[in-house]
Amino acid sequence: MADFTMTTGDDGVAIITWDCPGKSMNVMSEAGFGALDDCVDAVLEDDAIKGAVITSAKKYFAAGMDLNTLAGWKARGGENPARVIFDGIMQGHNVLRKIELAGMDFKTGKGGKPFAAALPGTALGIGLEISLACHRIFAADNPKAKIGLPEIMVGLFPGGGGTTRMVRKMGVMGASGYLLEGKTLEPAKARAAGMVDEVVPADALPDAARAWVLKAKDADLVKPWDQKGYRMPGGTPYHPAGFMAFAGAVAMVHSKTSGVYPAAQALLAAIYEGALVPFDTALKIEARWFTHVLMNPSSAAMINALFINKGALEKGAARPAHVPDQSVKKIGVLGAGMMGAGIALVAATAGIGVVLIDRTQEAADRGKSCTEHYMDKGIRRKKATPEQKKQVLGLIRATTDFDALRDVDLIVEAVFEDPAIKAEVTKKAEAIIPQDATFATNTSTLPITGLAAASQRRDQFVGMHFFSPVDKMMLVEIIKGRETGAHAVARALDFVRQIGKTPIVVNDARFFYANRCIIPYGGEAHRMVAEGIAPALIENAARHMGMPIGPLQLGDETSVDLAMKIMTATKAAMGNTCPASDGDKVITTLFEAGRLGRKVNAGFYTYDETGRRTGLWPGLADHFAVMEDQPDVTEVQHRLALVQVLEAVHAFEEGVLEDIREGDVGAVLGWGFMPWSGGPFSWLDMLGAEQAVGICEGLAATHGDRFNPPALLKEMAEKGETFYARFTPAAPASA
Repeated sequence: MADFTMTTGDDGVAIITWDCPGKSMNVMSEAGFGALDDCVDAVLEDDAIKGAVITSAKKYFAAGMDLNTLAGWKARGGENPARVIFDGIMQGHNVLRKIELAGMDFKTGKGGKPFAAALPGTALGIGLEISLACHRIFAADNPKAKIGLPEIMVGLFPGGGGTTRMVRKMGVMGASGYLLEGKTLEPAKARAAGMVDEVVPADALPDAARAWVLKAKDADLVKPWDQKGYRMPGGTPYHPAGFMAFAGAVAMVHSKTSGVYPAAQALLAAIYEGALVPFDTALKIEARWFTHVLMNPSSAAMINALFINKGALEKGAARPAHVPDQSVKKIGVLGAGMMGAGIALVAATAGIGVVLIDRTQEAADRGKSCTEHYMDKGIRRKKATPEQKKQVLGLIRATTDFDALRDVDLIVEAVFEDPAIKAEVTKKAEAIIPQDATFATNTSTLPITGLAAASQRRDQFVGMHFFSPVDKMMLVEIIKGRETGAHAVARALDFVRQIGKTPIVVNDARFFYANRCIIPYGGEAHRMVAEGIAPALIENAARHMGMPIGPLQLGDETSVDLAMKIMTATKAAMGNTCPASDGDKVITTLFEAGRLGRKVNAGFYTYDETGRRTGLWPGLADHFAVMEDQPDVTEVQHRLALVQVLEAVHAFEEGVLEDIREGDVGAVLGWGFMPWSGGPFSWLDMLGAEQAVGICEGLAATHGDRFNPPALLKEMAEKGETFYARFTPAAPASA
């Protein structure tokens, strides 16, 4: 069955229906463009057809382009993949331009057939680009629907005509937020912004679009940019007003990307160059820049990590295949602090019953109130209703009574990071919960096998590391203890799927995977401060290599006293094997000075009375003098990047990490590791193992053994291998 099919009513209006077989959401493929083209030709060639409505048989209109199609173009391109990619993009442009021109006489603007888009729900990427080519866009009044062009979020930009049409429709300044930031809007706000033309009740959607097609006049079909004398809203980039808008867009991009995201640079070029030429030439320019982006290894890595690999993990790539569905109906959350309250929130909003337990009723109620505040915020923003708030709060029972856990499927323990306290609540809960219930401990550093010693059923004991804040962070790290069984892993994965997050599964070791890699990021920065490297150089080097925040700012956000506790606990656990670091003196100095970070408005940074950062703390130089001769910024960046990346490789070597896909996705989603790179393993593949080894050996000679290249990396350098070529898992799931 084709992705697009067509029926024609007695009134002469054709209904072109998008319905990708076997998929929950429509995505555009090469075959899909062909099917849509056939339907458009049928409309234009049949004199009995007056016009057409393009809609969806699903509750959503479209999720966007099937990125596997883009990867396929590149793969079959042989020695000239850019040619295949460009031709594929232009095929899509030609289909949409055919819809837009509607068979009219281009000189007179007469004789065309109207096309209306009827969007029952979410329309993203190519879904909106098809709609923009139509002559009127109708959207169902569905507040959960999202409309926009979010391609920039996965290392691309709108290349199906969206860039050219949005700029000509809204002007550079009006379109910039949707193109350069990937903002999406609910239908009512999309109408106010000018992205859609009408918002109607869902049950009136097809009839409203059909009625408009029947009454549309020739003048309704000619787009502004096809009219004589068209002027771009706000002016073109060479017009004084347009120049200011374009300069503002350039400044915004560089402030947000630090110049490391090629898609943003290409988008700016497509906007600027496209505004200087006629519309059809602008489409070719857009296609050429889109091809340029697809040929860039950064974009390929981002697509691989944030689309293909992420999608595969969310669909169960790491799930034990032989275990039946373990979806949960009710969970118990032990500990109603910030983490426990966040877990209760995401579970309840996913429709799962929650028993939220703390030592006192006041503490339990305070944890539940976090969900109440969250729902109130949603109501103010019109993303939730009072009825939904009542329903969600009704799913959470805040109590001190462990007997309430008798019918839960899963326990998520989120008490203080103290093995004795965790052991106490483990025993208390296991005395109550059903025999087949799974017990998950939320911890960021404590080894799971050690915590499982308090359990009477260690095969059902698993680690589940949520990242803070729970409602915003998409990653959950599931940790298998030495005796954790497949049933427990499957239940943890199924729960993560239910709450709409992305899981990775790792084996037990101190700090697991994510913290094992991110802690050295801060530690290396502390060493640099102790060496006399300027804190501003450290912070700016990190941002300009694509880290979301600098390591010193990260230390303030997570708190200096937490770093002190981790440092102390690690030394106690590892004894003489714990590597010494001059950076420890930096943490100790700040801790003893009471500069514990943002929470006390004093840390590596200074803050005003509102908590806004005002600059790096000048007093740091009184304790650690800044050298007169500073190192090259590239050396600083290599140190900050490689202390993370080498830990990822060691984790893979040691079997803590079993799948490089999880290593890349976990790095990007868990701590924001250089998203443009696609993750540590993708970055090494871009860099090349031989070059990486050379950089490591140079750093090791100057800065110590921690930069010695792992044996696996050296072996790959000798053989000329890449991680994804050598360790490619099963074929990735389709979109």
